[in-house]
Amino acid sequence: MADYASLEAGLAERKAQHLYRHRQVIESPQGAELSINGQTYLNFCSNDYLGLANHPKIVETFTSAAKEYGVGSGAAHLVSGHSYHHHQLEEELAEFTGYPRALVFSTGYMANLGVISALLGQGDAVFEDRLNHASLLDAGLLSQARLQRYQHLDGDDLDHKISSSRAKQKLIASDGVFSMDGDIADVKQLAQIASGYDSWLMIDDAHGLAVMGQTGRGTLEHFGLGVADVPILMGTFGKALGTFGAFVAGEEVLIETLIQKARSYIYTTALPPALAAASREALRVVQTESDHREQLHTRIKQFREGVSQLGLPVMESVSAIQPLMIGESDQALAISETLRQQGLLITAIRPPTVPADTARLRITLSAAHTETHIDQLLDTLARVIKV
Repeated sequence: MADYASLEAGLAERKAQHLYRHRQVIESPQGAELSINGQTYLNFCSNDYLGLANHPKIVETFTSAAKEYGVGSGAAHLVSGHSYHHHQLEEELAEFTGYPRALVFSTGYMANLGVISALLGQGDAVFEDRLNHASLLDAGLLSQARLQRYQHLDGDDLDHKISSSRAKQKLIASDGVFSMDGDIADVKQLAQIASGYDSWLMIDDAHGLAVMGQTGRGTLEHFGLGVADVPILMGTFGKALGTFGAFVAGEEVLIETLIQKARSYIYTTALPPALAAASREALRVVQTESDHREQLHTRIKQFREGVSQLGLPVMESVSAIQPLMIGESDQALAISETLRQQGLLITAIRPPTVPADTARLRITLSAAHTETHIDQLLDTLARVIKV
């Protein structure tokens, strides 16, 4: 008989520890404002960094492609699901990133699982930043390689661990922009370490792509790096690009290997062609409408200056992710609820997403926010949080 009692006890324990999670039903498009249960809130918890999720050109492209190609792709890429728009998107992503080839995956989670499991196995080793996204950590575990986690942004600790390894194949994996802290990996240092130990280097740039760099090419552009320095680049469409899906960019032989061996690519249905078409349009918008990125960085500067004047405990970050450290989960939840009552949506991030005693308010900024929105955010934070 199914043991529901143990499940109920586990849920009760999560509630007692203030770790229980709830969904909220959104009744409007993504944007600076969201509607929930008929109430409008200022939205400071979305990853729609450039405000493209409801961009008219992208919506029109999606609608038009759905009329032409239908809703579903019908099959996996290697069967009959690889459409013209999928193929063109891959070619345009390769050109945008400066990599020889790119491969579209259905999600970033699947991309990370697919890459690491295809390249590593028993007898190999993967070295990951302790604060990497869960998908990278899970990929390391599922690959059956030995997973070693180095201290956050600590190149010396990584060097110590990788120098002691006798693994056949080695892979270093890191977020580019860390999703919960908003800080940036020193990718130049990681590239030097990887080169010194004949290791693969993989950067998950989900939160840097289209935001970082002079032209929005991400964390690698920020550091002036390319495929020779970072052989494996993963990026997603569901954040700054405003659509859905992910890709991996690399050399021709890497991409062909993933097509043949990455189980999360081979054994899943392809993205709807209309989504691939929408992502193509989003990529064009990123390259031709730089005002979105400029507006975002203006809002980040405004917010950073404001919290500095207020003395609020915001973590160091130049990205769109601006975490406000609280500490205890119950306090973070209480402040989040108070802010909601004041008309602001800001999620309380708690363990296990972040380490124990580091619960925080994850404030995310968008090009869709106005100067007035940021002023309202700062005024409300000043009233609610007592420094």
